Amino acid sequence: MANEKILMVDDEEDLLELVNYNLKKNGYIIDTVTTGEDALEQVRTSSPDLILLDLMLPGIDGLDVCRIVKNDAKTSHIPIIMISAKGEEADIVIGLEIGADDYITKPFSPRILAARVKSVLRRGRDIDNATVYSKHDITVNMATHEAHVLDNPLKLTAGEFNILSLMLKRPGWVFTRNQIIDATKGGDYPVTDRSIDVQVVGLRKKLDTHGAFIETVRGVGYRLKE
Repeated sequence: MANEKILMVDDEEDLLELVNYNLKKNGYIIDTVTTGEDALEQVRTSSPDLILLDLMLPGIDGLDVCRIVKNDAKTSHIPIIMISAKGEEADIVIGLEIGADDYITKPFSPRILAARVKSVLRRGRDIDNATVYSKHDITVNMATHEAHVLDNPLKLTAGEFNILSLMLKRPGWVFTRNQIIDATKGGDYPVTDRSIDVQVVGLRKKLDTHGAFIETVRGVGYRLKE
């Protein structure tokens, strides 16, 4: 889909120019700002389709910008790709925990960035429009609450179905245990990280050989292999 609006937030002028140039070649409309305060103002006034957000910003930093955007019902639907030189495991976990949809570490290839942007925007559209999700011959039907591997029905618990649905909606995305809890049970549901691990083990067993498509990302959580 052409002409989608992207807000790029970074205080490195050279990087802004590079990203602006490359994404415009792909048909996107790019707005750029250099501070967290300006980013929040731009989000409120122009409602971008996606935000590219640096973590290290003057004033309000990227983490706080992400929290504010994701906690506001009017803007929480806007996907955010965090961009940062901080590539440690803990930094990535924090970014994902507070609602980022993807995380790219500097330095990065402009082509990879463009591919990530395209993927995030496409997934958002697919999620909005679909009731059936399928990958690797695994299918869930949200309307009928049924799941299949090939043509074989799966007998899943409600928790297992919710976890599988979440991963099928966004194959390749890494979900932390807390994100899985929030997405499948609600943020105030009294469930532990351990219970998520147990449900994933049970889900893998029921998927049999297809269970290998659910990958453990050490120190972070789980994802469905893309």
